[in-house]
Formats: sequence, structure tokens, C-alpha cells
Amino acid sequence: MPPSPPLAAPAVREEATVAKLLTELQKLYQRAEEASETYKATEESVKEQLGEVKKVTAGLSRARVALAESRGAAGRLAREQYQGRSGLSPYLRLLLAKDPQHALAQGHVLRRAADDRAATIARLERGERRADELATRERSALDKRQTLARKQKKQRDVVRARLAEVQTLLASLTDEQLADLARLEERRTGAAQRGLLASGALGSPGSAATRAPSRQGGRALEYAVRQIGKPYVWGAEGPGSFDCSGLTSQAWAHAGKEIPRTSQEQWRQLPKVPLRELRPGDLVIYFPKATHVAIYLGDGMVVQAPRPGARVKVSPIAANPLLGAVRPDPLLKPMASYTPPKLPPGAAAGEDRGYGSPTAPQA
Repeated sequence: MPPSPPLAAPAVREEATVAKLLTELQKLYQRAEEASETYKATEESVKEQLGEVKKVTAGLSRARVALAESRGAAGRLAREQYQGRSGLSPYLRLLLAKDPQHALAQGHVLRRAADDRAATIARLERGERRADELATRERSALDKRQTLARKQKKQRDVVRARLAEVQTLLASLTDEQLADLARLEERRTGAAQRGLLASGALGSPGSAATRAPSRQGGRALEYAVRQIGKPYVWGAEGPGSFDCSGLTSQAWAHAGKEIPRTSQEQWRQLPKVPLRELRPGDLVIYFPKATHVAIYLGDGMVVQAPRPGARVKVSPIAANPLLGAVRPDPLLKPMASYTPPKLPPGAAAGEDRGYGSPTAPQA
């Protein structure tokens, strides 16, 4: 009689299936987040270009008003010349004058009038050149904005398609499979966190707990903590929902510091800080393309808006593949005394990646 197969074989196959699903889901989420960060970067360019269009249009309006005034002045000069009110030349006036001294004085006035006429014509010419230049810039700015708007629409459609892929996969899974995914993700995150802490990458044990933020960083972190429990919504910047960089940019904006809107620009523009020197309020950047960001809470934990279907929560810093960290306030000293913000009940509850239904971008 042949030996019975090992009882663990079905469980191993099931584990492999869940791991494969998790890997596929994570790839889909990552592709969606990359697309969304690209979209948001273009959205910022559209806003900047709109500002440029408004500035150029306002300048063109002022130039046209000035040009109209110059043309009116030039028209009056032309009418006076045509009607003969400009008079004889200063030389003839001097020859024919009964009072040469008076004629000389009058000649001075006439020269001033001639200078004024020349200045009026020069202003007219400059105004015409300026109006033409601004009109050309306005057309160029409008064309660029339209190009960016078309690009933005295509990128938005890409994000919608990526999120639809996630939704299709999630809809195909049973409740049991979703629970298995969450448990496997939790185990992997726990292992990654333990490995990170053991490596000393965050400094010696307990050292992170002694660090304090700057006063501004503390305010940014307090804002982020107050948002715990609010849903992740693609492209959202509050107050009712957030995406990852919407949360971090708004947290620092409420602390009085404007930082870039996207995680990629936060990584590119803000000063880098070693992980072993992290202090609360710093931003932790994830994935090779800097497509995810969280705000450091302390003790190896972050506050983040994880993924579509999840809510703002406290997570282990190793919940996603780390790229590095940045500090929006590098010149500010840490507070001499610091008490971490009080976390609401269930602040760490829920999946760190989110396995709910993605929220698609709005038109």
C-alpha cells in the first residue's frame, strides 16, 4: 500500500497561492500609486501654468490700456498737426517776431512740446511692442496649459485603469482569501519590522524614543494624528479624506511649512536625513520610485494613509519597502521637552496596505 501524502501538502499549496495573490495585489497597488503620483505632479504643473496664464493675461490687459492711451495722445497730435495748430517753426517765429526775447521763450516752449510729441510716439511704439510680446506669451501659455490638461486626463485614465485592475482582483477573492491575505501581510510586515530594528538602521534600541521634533514638526505630527481613521481617497488632500502625500503635505501646511504635494517631489526637494537620525515629524519615503510617503511618529512607527480601501492609521515603519527619509525643517532645533501626541483607540487597527474597494479619481 503506497504511503499517504504528507498532510501538510495542501496547506503548503494554499500558502503558496495566498503568497502569489499577495504579490500580485501589491504589484497592482504599486502600479496604481506610481500612476497617481505622476498624475498629481502634472496636476501641480497645470496649477502653475494657470497662474502663469493669469499673470500674463493681466499684464496684457494693462499693456492694452496703456497702448490705448498712447494711441489717443498720438491721435491728438496728428489732429493738431493736420489743423495747423502746431504753428510755424521756431526759426521763422524768431525772424518774424516783434519781440525777439518773447520769441526765444516761445521757442523753448515749442521745443518742449516737440520733445513731448517725440516721447508720446516712443511710448506708443514701446506699447505696441510690449502688447505684441505679451499676446504671444499668452498664446504660448494657453497652448501649454491645454497640452498639460490633455496629458493630465490621460494620466487620470491610467490611474482609473490601474485601480480597476485592483478592484477586479479583489472582487474575485473570497472572504477567506482576503483574511488569509491580511494575515500573511501582517506576518511579513512583522518580520520586516523586527529585521529593521535588529539591524540598527534606526539607531540603537531606545534611542529613537529620546528624540524630539522641532515645534513645527510636532504640530505637523499632531495634525496627522488627528486624521487617524479618515479614509484613503485617491488624490484627496482633506479634510475628510487623504491620499499618502495629501496627508503629509497638509500636515506640514497646517504647521506653517509649505512642502511639495507629491511624494516624489518631497523626496527630490526636501533635505535627506539618515534613518538612524529620524525624529517625529520627518517624512519616510517608500519604494524605489518614491511613490509612497508617511510621517514619522517615533519608536519605529509612522502615521500614513496606506492604500485605497484603508484608513489613515499608525503602522510599523517597515510596512513598505523603505527608500529613505526627508526633513522639512532641518534648520529648526528639537524641543527641549516633548510629549508624543495621544493616539485614538484603534490607531493601529486595519491592514497597512488596504484590501478594501479602491476609490477611483473624480473627473
